[in-house]
Amino acid sequence: MHVHILGICGTFMAGIAAIAREAGHRVTGSDRGVYPPMSDQLAALGIEVVEGYEAGQLDVRPDVVIVGNVMTRGMPVIETLLNRAIAYCSGPEWLAREVLRQRHVLAVSGTHGKTTTTSLLAWILTQAGLDPGFLVGGVVSDLGVSARLGKGAHFVIEADEYDTAFFDKGAKFLHYRPRTLVINNIEFDHADIYPDLAAILRQFHQLVRTVPGAGRIIRRADDDNVTGLLAAGCWTPVETFTTRGGQQAGYLALQAEGRFELRTGSELVGATPWQLAGDYNAENVTAALLAARQAGVPLEAGLRAVASFRGVKRRLELIGAWHGVSLYDDFAHHPTAITRTLAAVRSQLRPKRVLVVTEPRSNTMKLGAHREEFAAALSAADAIWVLEPQGLRWDLAATLQALPAARVAKATESIVAEVAAAATDGDAVVMMSNGGFGGLRAALADALAKRRD
Repeated sequence: MHVHILGICGTFMAGIAAIAREAGHRVTGSDRGVYPPMSDQLAALGIEVVEGYEAGQLDVRPDVVIVGNVMTRGMPVIETLLNRAIAYCSGPEWLAREVLRQRHVLAVSGTHGKTTTTSLLAWILTQAGLDPGFLVGGVVSDLGVSARLGKGAHFVIEADEYDTAFFDKGAKFLHYRPRTLVINNIEFDHADIYPDLAAILRQFHQLVRTVPGAGRIIRRADDDNVTGLLAAGCWTPVETFTTRGGQQAGYLALQAEGRFELRTGSELVGATPWQLAGDYNAENVTAALLAARQAGVPLEAGLRAVASFRGVKRRLELIGAWHGVSLYDDFAHHPTAITRTLAAVRSQLRPKRVLVVTEPRSNTMKLGAHREEFAAALSAADAIWVLEPQGLRWDLAATLQALPAARVAKATESIVAEVAAAATDGDAVVMMSNGGFGGLRAALADALAKRRD
């Protein structure tokens, strides 16, 4: 079968492409603004990708067209698709129909931490010899890819609440019908899709309604939004975890100096060295361990897998170090994620200074939903460069006025030159963006490598 994917370079759709290819289908696709790591993964798989959304790409009449949620009515390829009556569906619909129906689905949801938790869970099940299928919103360093069909009974999926397609405005995760569901946290996000937090919670509650009574929900105990969500109705046993003291129920996760511990009350139930950092990663690890138990993996085996887990690309990923300056790439773009990432950098990496390069690129940030929180989150950095993206609907310079260390840039070239000149021995430079950042990663690495002490 010839499967053609519109919007193939998004993390989710690139994963669908990898799974379809592994299942034996011929896979092609198209996108705009192709950038790593997904473009590299597709190239390695030998999947042909064309630039743009012109109608001519459908002249070969593929058997089915999988439509990404970046596609809208009015695009030439979409109008041709409909006029020619070519079979089409969304990515989640195709995955549910072709892959998930006969498998134990372990879904990881929440505003933050989905990619790392999903990656950890897939790694734990893989190390346990279960050969799971998985689809992650990033490339897992240890697994080498973002998605795999797998031959085992389990499928691990990052469960995104973003809408599905132009013809399906429900959340993607409503297609997955998980047996094991992780809810890490819930905050307001996706302001371009949802008018308020209540609308997001309605989608999550529809997801909760699909989890069978014989399944399991694993949730963070100290998230008020998750508490309210489940109070509205829950028909599935729940396990809880937290990283904060004073919580009497569930599991307490602790981390410090390269060691992770899991406790119930005062009892130590497991510990391991680990290669991650931050309370948020302690939450991610705990959620993955508890979910893996639902697949039959004992806690001890899960902890051994955690010890060897090296992380996910673009999740506080060390790009390199030159002349005493370390460069990290991170996907953080929501103020909460920025705050927690910078806290982890301070407490675990302990640089002399933290230099942040970021952009309010997401649709939510462009609309200004978190602009005040954005400035507060950045206040933890010693020096800040913010690239002003096109389409921003608020005054970035005015919002950052209270931060004397912040500089607003119109182009990446000025950021590269200024950061390279400002960085000194012992500094950590942390890039934060949910996009390609205009090739800044490679340019900044090159500039830091060439600079003189």
